[in-house]
Formats: sequence, C-alpha cells, structure tokens
Amino acid sequence: MHSVSSLRTKLERSIEALNFQSSPKELYEPIIYTLGLGGKRIRPIMVLLGADLFGGDVNASLHPALAIELFHNFTLLHDDIMDNAPIRRGKETVFKKWNANVAILSGDTMFAIAYDFLTGVDPTLLPEMLRLFTKTAREVCEGQQYDMNFESLPAVTIDDYLEMIRLKTAVLLGCSLKLGAMLGYATAGDANNIYRFGENLGLSFQLQDDLLDVFGDEEKFGKEIGGDIVSNKKTFLYLKALELSGPGDSSALQHYFSTQTMDPDEKITKVREIYLRLNIREKTNEQVDFYYQEAMKYLAEIRVEETRKDELKALAKQLIGRVY
Repeated sequence: MHSVSSLRTKLERSIEALNFQSSPKELYEPIIYTLGLGGKRIRPIMVLLGADLFGGDVNASLHPALAIELFHNFTLLHDDIMDNAPIRRGKETVFKKWNANVAILSGDTMFAIAYDFLTGVDPTLLPEMLRLFTKTAREVCEGQQYDMNFESLPAVTIDDYLEMIRLKTAVLLGCSLKLGAMLGYATAGDANNIYRFGENLGLSFQLQDDLLDVFGDEEKFGKEIGGDIVSNKKTFLYLKALELSGPGDSSALQHYFSTQTMDPDEKITKVREIYLRLNIREKTNEQVDFYYQEAMKYLAEIRVEETRKDELKALAKQLIGRVY
C-alpha cells in the first residue's frame, strides 16, 4: 500500500507537469493559479487510495484523480462567486483577482478538461465511471442550488440541511473513492461500501467545516472566519441553535440572519455568543462524530485485509481531527 504522503507527492508532480494551452492567457492563467493554491488534495488522493486498496495501478489512476481535482476546483471557482468569498486557501479568490466572468469561464474549462482526463481509463470501465461522475456532478449542482435556496426560505429543517450538504459535499468524496475502487476492479458490494464510507465521512467533514467557520483559526482554516454568519447561511449550527433556543435567542438569531446591513464583526460576535450559550459547539461535534462512526462501519464491511485499510483510516482521522 502507498502512503498518503507518497500519493500526495505523485499528485503534486502530475499537477506541476500539466501543460495547458497558453492562449488565451486570460482563460488558462486562473486555472494554473487555482491549482497552484495547493490544498490537501483530499479527493484525488481518495481516488488513488481507492484504487490501491483493491490492488489497482496507482500510476494508471492519476488521470482520473486529476479529473476529480479539476472538477472540485471548478466548483470552488463558481462557489466563491455565489458566496462573494474574497479568500480561498489564504489567497485571493479568482473572481476577486480577475473578475466574475473570468472565474465562470475558467471554471467551465476546468470542467471540460476533467472529462477529458477521465476518458483515458480501461474502455470496459469507462461507461460506468462516466455515469457515476456525471451523476455526482449533477448532485453537486443540486446541492449548491439548495444551499442558495435556503438563504431566502423562511424555514429550513436540520434534515433539509443534511441532505443539502450530502449533495454539495459528501457525494464527491464517495464518488472519488468509488472511482478508485472501480479502477481496482472491486466487487460491486465493496465499491458501494467504499462509496458509503466516503459519503458519511463527507457529512462529518462538512459539519466540522461549518464549525470551523465559526470557531476556527483563520490562518489554519484558510478562509475568513464567520463567513457563513455574514452571508446568512442556515448551517447546522444555526438550525440547532434555533431548535434549542428560547424566545429571546430565537428572535435575535432570526434577526441577525435576515439582515445585510449589520456590522459583520458585531454580527459574528453576537451569533457566536448565542452558540456558546446554547452549547452548539458540543452539539455539532456530536453530529460530526455520529457520521464519522457511520463511515467506519461501512469501511469495516469492505472485504480486504484490514491492514490495507490503514491509510484510509489515517486520512479519515486527519480530516476529522482538524484543529481550531
């Protein structure tokens, strides 16, 4: 089995070796800039880990892994525009550094290149892999639309929110691992179990991401803290606080999450005070742990030697063990 660090090194070398068309530079420079921002490369590493788990060829799996990385970054370019986010991985977002039109078009190009990278696999695997990739791409867009809808809906349930983040975030982790499993010629049962492992891990990861947005360290988190509060996003923290709050806190929360004119720093401070008073940090951590344990149950069902799962387990712990 390959280690996560060795797989990351392979990926970084593959990304550095990418030779995009140089003209028009306004189209390709933002792509190079985006991929150069780094990140942990979690999703493409999952493709490689999934292949390696079932004895697949890691080197032959690099192009599908790059397809996932390109697709993921395409979604971030568009997501940053919709969220009006100025910082991504500690640097200016593409639409801030260039403009929204450039970010849209460069993102679209990344999506097209992602499909091109995916087509280099064993032809017997290609139809099923394309179906999974396309289904996942559609689901991610559905999740993003639900996310935007929630900003204006008067009432959103916790179940609604969990389904939204399953679509927007979790299915891509499941897809990454299942693509890798297909490249390793896993059985249908094992491929489905590794998908469910990734999906539940994705739910746990996103809930913790929501938590870090409120209580994280901006330098370590790589994004501005409190962005979800400022943009009135109805995250698990907000919905759980509404569920547990009395009339006073409930009224205050609904006011804070319906205004666009309040001073951002004051708004973040006031909302965080309510969350702390209602133990929302602890409640969210409980939900993070619930989905993490669900993920581990699916991983346990996969029929390979237990030692072959060690790198996946270590990666899962790393993802959910991020510091505040």
